[in-house]
Amino acid sequence: MRSDPNIFHATVERFRGCNEGYRGLLTRLSLLALLLVSGCQPDKAAAPRPPTPVEAVKVVFSDYLQTVSVSGEIRARVDSDLSFRVSGKVVERLVDVGDHVAAGDVLARIDPKQQQADLAAAEASVRSAEAQLRQTTAAFNRQKALLAQGFTTRSAYDGAEEAQRTAQGSLDAARAQLDTARDTVSYAELKADAPGIVTARNIEVGQVVQVASTAFTVAVDGPRDAVFNVYEGLVTNNLGAPQVQIALLDAPSITSEGTIREVSPTVDGASGTVRVKVTVQNPRPEMTLGSVVVGTAKLPAVNAAILPSSVLTSDNGRPAVWVIDPQTHAVSLREVNVAAYESMHVVFRGGLKAGEQVVTSGGTRLRPSQVVAVKSEVQS
Repeated sequence: MRSDPNIFHATVERFRGCNEGYRGLLTRLSLLALLLVSGCQPDKAAAPRPPTPVEAVKVVFSDYLQTVSVSGEIRARVDSDLSFRVSGKVVERLVDVGDHVAAGDVLARIDPKQQQADLAAAEASVRSAEAQLRQTTAAFNRQKALLAQGFTTRSAYDGAEEAQRTAQGSLDAARAQLDTARDTVSYAELKADAPGIVTARNIEVGQVVQVASTAFTVAVDGPRDAVFNVYEGLVTNNLGAPQVQIALLDAPSITSEGTIREVSPTVDGASGTVRVKVTVQNPRPEMTLGSVVVGTAKLPAVNAAILPSSVLTSDNGRPAVWVIDPQTHAVSLREVNVAAYESMHVVFRGGLKAGEQVVTSGGTRLRPSQVVAVKSEVQS
């Protein structure tokens, strides 16, 4: 029997395809085995991380004497508010703001017609009362003479005596009203009750003023005060001494000493400040009324650490610093109590211990428990 050559060739090609398939499968199995073997090998040990270089400062506590400066103005110790004692129309104004007046100087006048009419009526009442007294006195004298002769009754005598006493009382009342009317006429002139400088004017010629409405304010000559509006915390901290150094804002070389004499017991609702009045001792001539001054006072000394401001960071919105552990050199974030902020330093009252190291530079890239290396120590 003869075989078909076509069938032979087809069988050979089929075996060749199967052989190539087995070869590809073996290749894939070999690669998988290599991957499994390489995955089972242990990882190489990670290289240790080098310490982060930082700059630090050593905490040292000392007595810190803090000073505080606030601005205020020079005022008179006594401000006198002057007003007319009667109502009327202003007909003359003789002074203005800034004028110096002496005691008794006339500042303004109102129309005195009404007061003069009242004076004339009081004078007429006195004359009428005097005439009535003369008449009743004459009647009483007649009754007295008749009673002595027995030509009148005791009742008529008593009536004449009572009428005379009533007339005397009416005359006394009329004279008192006359004195009041004369004083009222003088009230048409507003006079200064003490020497000083006019600091405010609230009237003008032609204006109708009412009784007790302030027309002028006069800063009375004499002691001067420096008045300051300070924040409440400064007052509650208790100043170390009542002495305050006062200097002109425009000319700091012009200074004077002052003593705290009054602290307001209430807080201003609008500004949240407390008014403090300081007596200016021997004020300089340049410290005129209204001058802006700067008052500097000393607060009580406290035991605190003064460190560079670069040490300060934040922990959830609260002030904190990075503290270095002396054994492990790892850092930790610690909250602190700040007593004062200065231009280049921060004053700490609590949260730190003497001798501890605090990071001053490089703290922005730190995290808790991170190991650091101090490359240099800053002098506080």
